[in-house]
Amino acid sequence: MTQAATDHATERDTARGTVIAVVGPSGVGKDSLIDFARQHFSGRPDIRFVRRTITRPQNSIGEDHHAVTEDAFDALVRSGAFAVHWKAHGLGYGIPADIYEDLTAGHIVIANGSRSALDAFRAAFPRLLVINVTARPDVLAKRLATRGRETAADIEARLARATDPLPEDVKVVTVDNSGHLAAAGRRLVDLVEGLQSEV
Repeated sequence: MTQAATDHATERDTARGTVIAVVGPSGVGKDSLIDFARQHFSGRPDIRFVRRTITRPQNSIGEDHHAVTEDAFDALVRSGAFAVHWKAHGLGYGIPADIYEDLTAGHIVIANGSRSALDAFRAAFPRLLVINVTARPDVLAKRLATRGRETAADIEARLARATDPLPEDVKVVTVDNSGHLAAAGRRLVDLVEGLQSEV
């Protein structure tokens, strides 16, 4: 075990806070929901919204992220800079290891996650809540088509993956974002506030 891995294991054991991993298919509105909650909890030092490291250009459409090259990403992995990292759709994603400082302090950490990385999240964080964001297939198909970034075949494949099962041994709450953003956003805010009352 590397020194970084040993350090992370120690940090994991002392983590009192909760990680909220927001997952769901592309186009379901994860970023919008997270932004809704970020605005609601603005100025709250006990709630952190993670800025992910991604091997994607800084000026690309989507979430605000720390852009790195693939070589730089691999170097960060080797150095232990991430609490969790994964690859999906040709890109590397990393959750910075410094969130353990927040978790040790008992804070809530909210991150845009991935279904494919939930095993890694579960191993890294003893207190994990997965927010599974869903939308009706017709709504999701329309949103993906409106973005104009996927072919019809891509959209069909994404819709098929949207029904993939989640791990059975993690705590999951499903939030339907088929309708108005404010309704689903309020649901996410209520879940976060519920966790705060448990601290």
